[in-house]
Amino acid sequence: MKLGVGMVFNHITPPSFIIEAAQAVEAAGFDSIWLPEHVIFFPEYASRYPYSGDGRIPGSPEGVLDPFSALTFIAAHTRRIRLGTGICLVPQRNPIYTARMVADLDYLSGGRVDFGVGIGWLKEEFDNLRMDFATRAARTLEYLEVMRALWSPGLATYEGDAYSLAPCHFNPKPVQSPHPPVFFGGESEPALRRVAFHGNGWYGFDLAPEAAAERLRRLDALLAEAGRRRADVQVFVGPNRHPVTVASLAAYAAAGVDQVIAPLAARSIDKLKARMDALLQSAGR
Repeated sequence: MKLGVGMVFNHITPPSFIIEAAQAVEAAGFDSIWLPEHVIFFPEYASRYPYSGDGRIPGSPEGVLDPFSALTFIAAHTRRIRLGTGICLVPQRNPIYTARMVADLDYLSGGRVDFGVGIGWLKEEFDNLRMDFATRAARTLEYLEVMRALWSPGLATYEGDAYSLAPCHFNPKPVQSPHPPVFFGGESEPALRRVAFHGNGWYGFDLAPEAAAERLRRLDALLAEAGRRRADVQVFVGPNRHPVTVASLAAYAAAGVDQVIAPLAARSIDKLKARMDALLQSAGR
């Protein structure tokens, strides 16, 4: 069972802390660092955050660093640890620029990117970006097709319902072949269908082992429908509100989870290291 961490860096995080934190996590033997994305937040919103009891984002955040900028900074100060977007809000972004950022990060990090993607939940963010919320699922799949065309060898071209590319040069290509693995986030039936038919992996969130096992049984059925097997995808789970222990890791592994991505946050490097050590001890590492 691999063990990664989900972290959040924002406008009050000193850059020196990001360096120290990433290097400490890598030195401790964690397999990956995952960073979230939101470009704007709102003091009031009608949308419901799906991973809290009250539908509000915990901590009432006012900003986070762009995941690609932060992960590129981390890549420059680490050597081994994998770098994940958890998750990139694909339908809010121009697909050419997103493909550029993924490819550049993979190139600069020596092929360490895990591209976690999702369709988003915060309608107010879409509205302020002038992006249609209702069509975001279909747009996500088409934007990923655009990205895969750009990441492929030679000239890129694409023609779809929402986007088209004239034959064009796009370089550098990603180091990983054919491209960094695409992990779809989400636990719903449509999300699992996207994993089965279009993904290289699944990033389930806020799931206890028994809930992860139930969702994976459904994913197995969808993979069979797509002519694929569980071995064709990687399975990552972020426990979020659920504890990470020796017993829970064993239960996740028994369910077929390949990596658990545990939350890790602190405002000082000493506190971060203490919490990191406690997490490793709880996990039996």
